[in-house]
This record gives sequence, structure tokens and C-alpha cells, in this order.
Amino acid sequence: MKIYTRTGDEGMTGLIDGSRVSKDNLRVAAYGDVDELNAVLGVVKAHSHDKALNKLLHQVQRDLFALGAQLADPKAKVGTRKAKAAFPGSHVKKLERAIDKRDAGLPPLTSFILPGGSALGSFLHLARTVCRRAERTSISLSHQQQIEPIFIVYLNRLSDLLFVLARHANQTGGVPEDRW
Repeated sequence: MKIYTRTGDEGMTGLIDGSRVSKDNLRVAAYGDVDELNAVLGVVKAHSHDKALNKLLHQVQRDLFALGAQLADPKAKVGTRKAKAAFPGSHVKKLERAIDKRDAGLPPLTSFILPGGSALGSFLHLARTVCRRAERTSISLSHQQQIEPIFIVYLNRLSDLLFVLARHANQTGGVPEDRW
């Protein structure tokens, strides 16, 4: 199988249900933003030596692949046909546990902090902003077409986790937060 098919040369792409839409369709933008977030998390993992963090991010990447598949399926059937594409609410609970675990050792926030710090902390802040964009695009899509509300909840919680992970990475790296 060749990597190129030429089927998108005129600006159209196929969705999981077989329908074809413009590549600037909001659904394509939503799963594209999720894909970009997944790639940024790959960059984070490539710069991390923290095995626990990498394990957590690996699971998040798998969740994001499932979320992208769900967003690419306007008939919302991929999760019933492929178990790994299912998207249960337990995914959000896992994020919340990870937030609570890492946030417990951080100093309380008394002001806004500027994104940055260590390389790892900076990459995590970048991932957080891409996550927020994916969330906004998914919200826009939800105004036009039915999507599962859990997708937006997950992205919202994931951005919180990425913020806490950035703070944690900077703290463990000995880099002070730059307050605004």
C-alpha cells in the first residue's frame, strides 16, 4: 500500500463512515488539533527521563488516538466496532487522579505564572495550549453537530493535567516559576 492515494488532492478527505468532506471542515479541524496535541506529547516524551511521566503520557496518547477516531466518525459507531476506540468516562477520572497526585507536592498558586521554565516544563506548557485549542475546536464542532460531551470534559481536564505537569517538571528540575 502506498502512503499517497491522491484522493485528497482536491481538498477533500474521507471520514470513518466513508463520507467525504472538505479538509477545512470543522470535524477535520477538531481531530487534526487532537492529532497535533498527540504529536506534541510525543515531543514531551522524547525530552523526558521520568518513567512515570512517560507512562502517563503514553496512556494519554492512546486516549487521544481514540478521541481522534471518535471525532472522525460522524455516525459515532467506531467505539462499538473497535474496543480500543471506545471512550469511557473513566478516562477523565484517571486524569483527575494524576492531577491530584502531582499537585499535592506543588506550592499553592497565588498568581498567574508565565509558560516556560525547563525544556520539559516548556514543552508541557506548549502541549497545554494545543490542548486548549483542541478543546475550543471541539466545542465549536459540538455547536454544529452532536459529539459526546465527555470529549470536551476530557480535553478540559487534560489541559489542567498538562499545567500541573509543567509546574511539577519545573519544580523537580529546580527551575523557579516566573510569576506575572
